[in-house]
Amino acid sequence: ILGVVEGATEFIPVSSTGHLIMVGDWLGFTGADAKAFEIFIQLGAILAIVWLYRARLGRVLRSAARDPVSQRLLLNLFIAFLPAAVVGLLTHRLIKQYLFSSEIVAVSMLAGGVAILLIEWWRPKARVPTVDDITAGGALGVGLAQVLSLIPGTSRSGATIMGGYCLGLTRQAATEFSFFLAVPVMIAATGFDLATSAHALSAADVPVFAVGFVVAFLSALVVVRAFVGYVARSSFVVFAWYRIAFGLLFVAWHARHPG
Repeated sequence: ILGVVEGATEFIPVSSTGHLIMVGDWLGFTGADAKAFEIFIQLGAILAIVWLYRARLGRVLRSAARDPVSQRLLLNLFIAFLPAAVVGLLTHRLIKQYLFSSEIVAVSMLAGGVAILLIEWWRPKARVPTVDDITAGGALGVGLAQVLSLIPGTSRSGATIMGGYCLGLTRQAATEFSFFLAVPVMIAATGFDLATSAHALSAADVPVFAVGFVVAFLSALVVVRAFVGYVARSSFVVFAWYRIAFGLLFVAWHARHPG
């Protein structure tokens, strides 16, 4: 169940963290093992992006030494990666200690929903049609927007997609850049968290972790494909209202199940 939740929510702007917290509480799966499991299954979701875009990513890596377009994309991903990487590394302990609470997650879910509604009402003018047209300044802007996602419940994909959209990227370009950016960001974050949670793992956990990994991979494949098609023809308003509804549900759930 948690693998499905992770794969279904990681790359759309609804906050996988908030969903995993509530579903984990509902299943009674909490504690150090649960945290390590949630971190590990993110790798399955990341693998789905690598698989879906394997041709594009492979072409970029193979031609990076000679193709200016591939070089610019890799540089832009590095620029966008840096802000959250630096801030996250410096504030990791503080975030884990003070921000991982049901109240923060609920407020972030609700605030993110309102923010999406306001951005869609504003309807920023699209000036950057594809990922290949993003400038270094635009990449930095997306990277700074991604810093907001260090607050649990904000949604990494929500921050980067809506940040790119505000900066003039088309919906498709903002979504695709967010997907590409997820690969280095989530590998770095997941690797760091797994290294610090290694003591909580044992050989007995392998079957459960393997099932979660595979299910997260498969569910992310389905959702990402559907999401890309949806973004090509629709707005993000439905995700805004979903966030608001889920945020209120999250508040009600934790009011009845404190701690």
